[in-house]
Amino acid sequence: MNTSKQNASILLTGATGFVGQGMLKQALQQSIDVCCVSRKPMQIISGTGGSMRNIVMPELAPDTDWSTALSGINSVIHCAARVHVMQETSADPISLFRQVNVAATLKLAQQAAQAGVRQFIFISSVKVNGEQTPHGKPFTEQSKPQPEDAYGISKHEAELALLELGRNTGMAITIIRPPLVYGPGVRANFLSLLQSVRRGLPLPLGRIHNKRSFVYLDNLVSLVLCCLDNPKANNQVFLASDGHDLSTTELLQACAIALDVPSRLIPFPAKLLSLAASLIGKKSMADRLCQSLQVDISKAKQILGWTPPYTVAQGLLATVKNIKTS
Repeated sequence: MNTSKQNASILLTGATGFVGQGMLKQALQQSIDVCCVSRKPMQIISGTGGSMRNIVMPELAPDTDWSTALSGINSVIHCAARVHVMQETSADPISLFRQVNVAATLKLAQQAAQAGVRQFIFISSVKVNGEQTPHGKPFTEQSKPQPEDAYGISKHEAELALLELGRNTGMAITIIRPPLVYGPGVRANFLSLLQSVRRGLPLPLGRIHNKRSFVYLDNLVSLVLCCLDNPKANNQVFLASDGHDLSTTELLQACAIALDVPSRLIPFPAKLLSLAASLIGKKSMADRLCQSLQVDISKAKQILGWTPPYTVAQGLLATVKNIKTS
């Protein structure tokens, strides 16, 4: 344990979310006191090294008053956001993303700086960098940001606003951009893939030769907590991953091993799969399955001395544990 973190007090937003829950668990185990902000009341966790309190805020808005939540806080870990929406119904989605992910985030950071908070850790997204990479040419922190959708654009704008605020106020800003995060409780597309493998469904994904970066939840939390109260992380951007990239085919084979079931993958050519998906309006899904998206985590390793504590195999075993028994 890094003893400099003992008796630290953090404000954690999005505490009931997938990443927030993992963050809360590990922070308490490291004797960190956590003020959790959530939309609904949370069950108070006790019996760990750190203490937990809960403040209910129905929404993250540009006019939210954070004064009570920020009392006695050293650092903020900002996980809450309007997340990427697969089936967007709003006629003006960028405005909704900007309201929550930019304006509300900046309001929190401004009040945090005024309250004397030392560090603001912002959980951003690899979507700030873009949607895909050439095979073998991963994104780095120096890559030119190329967000394509409203979510990625709003995250990029929030990053720029936070870094400017940090320069003006002296509050340390740390930005972390994860790719797809998986772990116990994962939902959406990753869960659907796991369920398909578990059921033994034949999938036309046996000849996908892309490479994609993923990050196991506990590896992401490890990086965040490595940045906490760490001067080397001040005013820095870090990419996160497990450090071992997989093709879609390799990922599904690894999932089958974790689930202890046969992998039933049909060797269907990726180009034909993309064409077929385009014809039925599923091009974006096919792109995620067939295109590469890699990140280079050398900066975090070199500057912070951080390495992912868990392997992909360990992460997948933990992820499928509840699925196997459900």
